[in-house]
Amino acid sequence: MPHIKIRNAVIDDAVFLAWLILTAGRAHVKRGIWEVILNQSEDDCLDFLALLTQTDTPHLFHYSCFLIAETQEGPVSGLGGYDPETHGYPSLLEAVTKVYEKLGRFPAERAVGGPPRITTSIPPSLKGTWVIDSVATLPAFRRRGIVDRLLDTIMDVGRERGFRQAQISIYIGNTPAQQAYEKHGFRMLDEWRDPYFEKEIGSPGMARLICDL
Repeated sequence: MPHIKIRNAVIDDAVFLAWLILTAGRAHVKRGIWEVILNQSEDDCLDFLALLTQTDTPHLFHYSCFLIAETQEGPVSGLGGYDPETHGYPSLLEAVTKVYEKLGRFPAERAVGGPPRITTSIPPSLKGTWVIDSVATLPAFRRRGIVDRLLDTIMDVGRERGFRQAQISIYIGNTPAQQAYEKHGFRMLDEWRDPYFEKEIGSPGMARLICDL
């Protein structure tokens, strides 16, 4: 196996991070949340997400929140970790609006007209938790322990920043992901189900897992 280096993401990782975010959103289903929200082609979704990672406003999908695992050939895996008080959904909504304005797809007032219905099944962040998000690996590098290393590192970052608990959300039915996180001490907290979510995504909803740091 090639040598794997773990580092902080930089702005030049935008294209890889767009792939990572879209892929993580798909998980074991074929159509992820971002594809439902944007309702665009895969290429257009990737272009949107690449811009989203580079906005002036920091938020949970900003490059500064991500760790990258790479070989000499380039990035192969990654994940995000953030403080929802400073980088949560209000900041994300502002950033999304800026990307829509930059692309000129529709007026800003439509972007700020309220969260898309599909997001109602995304579990909220518990107060005082370090939130882990958007975990994905290139197919050729899966099941090699890379995500384990990334999880250990991002959890250490949370501890260093004073958090005592971490949270991660998965699609209900994504058993491999649940088992992988349980190996790191996560435990199921609750589920957020919605028939509309199941119709659009193919999963009944999302589950929230927590872990003491």
